[in-house]
Amino acid sequence: MKRFKTISISFIVVIAVIFGCNVFYLVTLYNSIRNNVERDVLTALADADIDDLMYRAGRAQALASNVQVQEDIDEYQAHGKAEATTYRDENGQLISVRTEADGTVVEERSMLSENTSYSNQMVDAMSRQFHAVMDKYIPYDMAVMDSVLRNQLSHRFIHPDFLCVEVVNDDDSVICNNPKFKGESGLDSFRVNINPNEGIYYKAYMTPLTGHILSQMLGIIITVFLLMIAFSLAFWYLFHTVSRLRTIEEMKDDFVSNMTHELKTPIAIAYSANDALLNYDTDNNPAKKEKYLTIANKQLKRLGELVENILAMSMERRKTMKLNPEEIRLQPFIEEIASAQRMRGDKAININVNISEDIAVDADKIHFANVLNNLIDNAIKYSGDSVVITITGNDKEISVADNGIGIPSKSIPYLFNKFYRVPHGNRQDVRGYGIGLYYVKSMVDKMGWSIVVRSKEGEGSIFTIKFRKDEQ
Repeated sequence: MKRFKTISISFIVVIAVIFGCNVFYLVTLYNSIRNNVERDVLTALADADIDDLMYRAGRAQALASNVQVQEDIDEYQAHGKAEATTYRDENGQLISVRTEADGTVVEERSMLSENTSYSNQMVDAMSRQFHAVMDKYIPYDMAVMDSVLRNQLSHRFIHPDFLCVEVVNDDDSVICNNPKFKGESGLDSFRVNINPNEGIYYKAYMTPLTGHILSQMLGIIITVFLLMIAFSLAFWYLFHTVSRLRTIEEMKDDFVSNMTHELKTPIAIAYSANDALLNYDTDNNPAKKEKYLTIANKQLKRLGELVENILAMSMERRKTMKLNPEEIRLQPFIEEIASAQRMRGDKAININVNISEDIAVDADKIHFANVLNNLIDNAIKYSGDSVVITITGNDKEISVADNGIGIPSKSIPYLFNKFYRVPHGNRQDVRGYGIGLYYVKSMVDKMGWSIVVRSKEGEGSIFTIKFRKDEQ
């Protein structure tokens, strides 16, 4: 068992480590997917900016301000032509040197980088130049920007419940607000610079991306946790089964070690009868001899029945076992059992039988006798130096009451369970294997009866067998 425990703990540790690694990789995967989704959102915001510029350019064609723009261009060209050359510095950045018509030399560093697609950089540069000119003449329309951004996000399978865009400057001060935005907290936000010269940004607010990311990971998350639940249930079932087997093994050992003690009762009675017959029957009284021999014979018979009942505890045997009911007159039947129990001799035993002679009941004689013997045995075992047992009955029920040590109230619900023994910390001398009352309950149920118990610690117990199961 110790080896099994060590191996089990090792497996649990390994599974815990694997589970921890899975959680770590899930977090890593979540962060990776989030970075990709955030990059998609920023790309969608940049593409939406270009779409919005196209809409604004269409509106600009109808505005008279285009004349002024053309006049600015003509005035610039009137000053003469400029010459320009381009070279790349040691860092690989393009530098443009332009000589104006008046001889002024202007050096400009290109925004293009070798690490990014030139086409993307060109589109970015063009959109910024558009903004530098367009923003002076065509106002922002946040409703249009919201619409084109939502369209761009939908192309990327991102569908936020809430979405709006505002125009802000470097310190997040609002330049052009959006009526949809009421200052909600807990939203994800993204910024794209649309006019670096003046520090102007588009800032998008949307429902947090966590739900979208988790939906993409849902299959992996469910699979991992189902596996962990399956492993946990499997280990729980394994430990539960092993614990039950261990308990049954311990009970079996206890049964084997204590069976001899339980069988001592009929043996002791038979021995006492024979001993009295051999050592004290000096007058060779035939009546006394017959009495003692009859007692010894009945106890030996009971010994055989007790062994048979132990074997009958098998579920298969108990299911197929058939009773042989017959009419039993209670008073002589119980008095005979009581007489045998009084001869045990291990303590002062007083058994009173208060039942009318005309009361009879239909029952299996052997098993009914074993039921009563078990109840009386328990009353004798769980008592002090002496015990008073009172057996009363009528045509509806029979009760076995004693003045023993009683049963704790917490143990009563489990009293008839197989192998259950009431813990008595102050009674180390009483041994058993918890099968007697289980047998009693099994036989009473099989006869179609019921049994109830009332007990209080220090005041004794009363076991009542009701001959009609529906009578409580």
